[in-house]
Amino acid sequence: MKIHKSLAETAPAGRRRWMALIVVCFGQLMIMLDSTIVNVALPSIQHDLQFSQADLTWVVNAYLIAYGSFLLVAGRAGDLIGRKKVFLAGVALFTLASVFSGMSHGATELVVGRFLQGLGGSLSGGVIVAIIVTEFTKPAERAQAMSVFTFVIAGGGSIGLLAGGALTQWANWHWIFFINLPIGIATLLFGAWLMDENRGLGLGHGVDWSGAVLITAAVMSGVYAIVTASDQGWASAHTIGFGGLAIALVGVFLVVQGRVRNPLMPLRILRIRTLTGASAARALLIAGMFTNFFVGALYLQHVHGFSAFATGLAFLPSTLALGILSAGVTARLMSRFGPRNLALVGMTTIATGLFLLSGADQHAAYLPGIFFSYVLLGIGGGMSFMPLLNISMSQVPAADAGLASGFGNLTMQIGGAVGLAVVGTISADHTRALSAQGYSFVSALTGGYQLAFLVASTSVLAGILVVLTALRSAQRAPKRVGVAEEVSQAEAA
Repeated sequence: MKIHKSLAETAPAGRRRWMALIVVCFGQLMIMLDSTIVNVALPSIQHDLQFSQADLTWVVNAYLIAYGSFLLVAGRAGDLIGRKKVFLAGVALFTLASVFSGMSHGATELVVGRFLQGLGGSLSGGVIVAIIVTEFTKPAERAQAMSVFTFVIAGGGSIGLLAGGALTQWANWHWIFFINLPIGIATLLFGAWLMDENRGLGLGHGVDWSGAVLITAAVMSGVYAIVTASDQGWASAHTIGFGGLAIALVGVFLVVQGRVRNPLMPLRILRIRTLTGASAARALLIAGMFTNFFVGALYLQHVHGFSAFATGLAFLPSTLALGILSAGVTARLMSRFGPRNLALVGMTTIATGLFLLSGADQHAAYLPGIFFSYVLLGIGGGMSFMPLLNISMSQVPAADAGLASGFGNLTMQIGGAVGLAVVGTISADHTRALSAQGYSFVSALTGGYQLAFLVASTSVLAGILVVLTALRSAQRAPKRVGVAEEVSQAEAA
């Protein structure tokens, strides 16, 4: 520890902060890679481990349930005991779980490994935004740091498709998990050296264990209901039962939070309009963008016959466009036009790209139509992800930064899960209806994907409506001390 401390102290503060940003972004990269890298390997996993079609979904669902369920607890834990500790613990668990998953030779082992991966991802992912906003207190530097972070979020999905296709095609599916080992080890070593620990509120005030159990059970029940709805049916007793249980548990959680002395989630956090409004907009935006990654990949492979690796290449225009904007362009635009205005332009661009994809049929060529749509998605993502994230954290007190980070990630996760489940169900039902009307299999499949893109575009439009209403009111609200101002005041004192 003394060696690490002396090394950190000898590094210039500015350079150390930027190197620490790279560390946390590597942690986020592992999470984003895992969100798509597994999908292209599912057929190989099913064949090798003899999964049934129904059980195969649990390779994805186990991760989603664990990741979503612990985000809020992870964020608050970072506020209480230190975000560096929580981040490194999450990276360590994620790395070990990745090795365990890669060594799996049975279905049960892999599902358990994926659940542990989700838990590790929630611990690290739940505090990353809080680490960034408290580390970079100057508006210009924070905008640049957020640009890098949002590029990792948006670009990681495309990289995952490429890496998953390449590793599965040229090695085997085990390597999609082993690839996390060197990244995880490097993140742990450099994180222990370069990252500063925040002064946590401490556990001496008492820990709200009842709140932690209630919200974890609520989110777990809700996410489980969502990810199994397409198989069980949205109106089934299974879906309604677990969904109703989730709502009831959230109600009890809110009542408890209003009465306990040291709540897990102080209800004042919900009164921050910028946080709740921007989080709702991000959830609707992610619901639309998730459709692009998953339905778009299916469309390219099943309708146009793209290989897994070629599918990853097809998404590169989005990643490159977003990368160009993240190289300081978005930060300058946001400084000139304001985050809200820039977010509106970006979300409109995304909605347009998804709408254009809804018109692509089985005869549509990749160039220029599909290519242009993906460029629009990358440009729109580059102009909307970072401004919305910046708005969401702009009025959050530094002491609650971890909680707000976990809250924002949780709403995104739920938005993505709900959006994908709803869009997947609508798309499948429409495909069956077209098949019953006598359409060919490819035509019916294409029609289902087209409707999915249209619904995704509508979801983004709903997010625009949230920005126009909720965030307009928030901008007119009295200015309150945010993370940057509070940290600066604390340093001055």
